[in-house]
Amino acid sequence: MEMLPALHAMADAARAPALQFFRSEGLSADNKSDVNFDPVTEGDRATEAAIRAKIAELRPKDGILGEEYGADDGSSGITWIIDPIDGTRAYLCGAPTWGVLIAAVQHGSVLCGVIDQPYIGERFWGSSEGAFWQKNATAPVRLKTRHTQSLADARIMTTFPEVGTPNDRAGFEAVAQRTQLTRYGMDCYAYALLAAGQIDVVVEAGLESYDIAGPIAVMEAAGGVVTTWDGSSAVSGGQILAAANKRLHQEALDILAPFAAG
Repeated sequence: MEMLPALHAMADAARAPALQFFRSEGLSADNKSDVNFDPVTEGDRATEAAIRAKIAELRPKDGILGEEYGADDGSSGITWIIDPIDGTRAYLCGAPTWGVLIAAVQHGSVLCGVIDQPYIGERFWGSSEGAFWQKNATAPVRLKTRHTQSLADARIMTTFPEVGTPNDRAGFEAVAQRTQLTRYGMDCYAYALLAAGQIDVVVEAGLESYDIAGPIAVMEAAGGVVTTWDGSSAVSGGQILAAANKRLHQEALDILAPFAAG
């Protein structure tokens, strides 16, 4: 795919500014919310600025939608959706479960995307060519989701309970209580693990397009299924269900249906 070199160049450009501030002395955050703690750091802003500069260099006609600096219209019909630091709470706490998310979207479809974790040197990406994982300079490894056929045998992850309404939390718990193993607070790294065949289900809510567009590319290219809780396209965010295969997805979707936003 012609856009993959540009995607990797953007992810490469993001690494230095993201790492410059991670675990740095005195790293602080501004709160973007009047309701709860929604942090943004110097690392978020510097990383998005670096990605935008690379887009301007390599894909100047494309549009951009970034979490920190908003939308810039383009003329090509392709928009790059950016979450410079997905998991800013983890970033603030020094936990390496945050990631850089970048995706190219056209007419509501995700063309390619990346989940990059600079601190541990892991990159997960997906496109029509498949899904791949690479650690530092090692050879890329093709990714494939698990074949688990029942929630009773499944491993589920989420960022709950810190994100979501009481209804969202109840929906997640209705699914989680049917599964074998539950882990919390993984942010975008949970989606990478689903694509890598390590877990089976991720249930989230309150997401924006920049939280999920990159992960959609990776998970779907690895064989996963990603929708909202009512079975619609997940590209715009909202209540998100990701599963390793169609059978697991349908089982979880049936449970989540009463909790889906109208």
